[in-house]
Amino acid sequence: MVFKTQLYTLTGVPPERQKIMVKGGILKDDTDWSTLGLKDGQKLMMIGTADEIVKAPEKGPVFVEDLPEEEQAAALGHSAGLYNLGNTCYMNSTLQCLHSVPELKSALLSYSDNVRGNGVDQASHSLTVATRNTFGELDQSVRPVAPLHFLQMLRKKYPQFAQQQNNVYMQQDAEECWTQLIYTLSQTLTSEASEPTAAQMKELFGIDLVSRVHCAESGEESSESESVYSLKCHISHDVNHLHEGLKHGLKTELEKVSPSLGWTAIYTRESRINELPRYLTVQFVRFFWKRESNQKAKILRKVDYPLELDVYDFCSDELKLKLQTPRQVLRDAESAKFGLKVEVKTSSSQNIEGSSTSAGESSMDIDKADSSVPKKQLTGIYDLIAVLTHKGRSADSGHYVGWVKQDDGKWIEFDDDNPSIRKEEEILKLSGGGDWHMAYICLYKARVI
Repeated sequence: MVFKTQLYTLTGVPPERQKIMVKGGILKDDTDWSTLGLKDGQKLMMIGTADEIVKAPEKGPVFVEDLPEEEQAAALGHSAGLYNLGNTCYMNSTLQCLHSVPELKSALLSYSDNVRGNGVDQASHSLTVATRNTFGELDQSVRPVAPLHFLQMLRKKYPQFAQQQNNVYMQQDAEECWTQLIYTLSQTLTSEASEPTAAQMKELFGIDLVSRVHCAESGEESSESESVYSLKCHISHDVNHLHEGLKHGLKTELEKVSPSLGWTAIYTRESRINELPRYLTVQFVRFFWKRESNQKAKILRKVDYPLELDVYDFCSDELKLKLQTPRQVLRDAESAKFGLKVEVKTSSSQNIEGSSTSAGESSMDIDKADSSVPKKQLTGIYDLIAVLTHKGRSADSGHYVGWVKQDDGKWIEFDDDNPSIRKEEEILKLSGGGDWHMAYICLYKARVI
């Protein structure tokens, strides 16, 4: 059998098809080789049909490092890192987190180099173009990118990011960088310089709030409305979870002169969300001004945050009513996915065009609405896709890092020019309580139907 196997490698005839003629008959598989009396140079005859000869591949193996850089970037599974250009980790982490929003990248791609919209200053236009180009480099490169042009345009538009101490550029607050960049893009990407089909920044990140302002002393009451681009998680001794911090952030006190009393009185302001975005930004208010040291001090308290955030409780009654049906469809679809019985709603108010609530048909893809539905509907439930963390005791020192979830579900830690894969459980450990990296900004993506 060993001999037949050796012949197979030379001829391509499988052992079971080989007939080898020796003196006295056909060689059997279990024949004792020593009994054959074979001599050097003796000829044997083999009869058999060979398998089809395997052809060599037309193209040899291609190694990742030999691919064009764009294909290498795709094979890598995540975008490139960003070089630290001297205390610029606040900027790098901001860019990496916002780079995780595909609709923002699409809006930037449609932004023209040459056309500047009405009311858009040159510095804002240049910063938007630099953002677009930097995002493009991140997608097409496997090597770290040096965001020098973006940094120059950021400092030109917002000179505070060019502050120096002893001829060295100072560390800056990542939240200020995030806020200023979002504000600039909200001005430029909604102008004539952007295609009308581009996703509006308001739809992507804007949050509409309605507030009830009440003075217990005078009995005055009024209502206000405003649009913001983030929710604040206020941290105090009784806040242990993001949900509690958001509740604190939506109820504040302010002092102002009461027209009816004629003196300064305390007003309570209670806010509710009246319109939700596709991407919800949450800032942990970890820094406050410490007069004794004349700098921003940091609250190190541990505040847990979820991978899935439900903001239904923070919504106005009007918005809650709008969310009820999509939330029911979402629950039914997820129940059916796990094989649970789904109640069929006969009321027309429980049905959405393009969606099914029957157990047999509701194994729908939650992220992909039916083509017959004109617009994806929000549910008030969000999934965590990015975390910007800070390590250190002061906002103007320490180190910022971006942690971004990829399309395949894995997380990447973008520590400047050194991206590395992280497990999901590591992301939940960024909640604070020590000198390790702790969440400063969380970015959540809406779950829609």
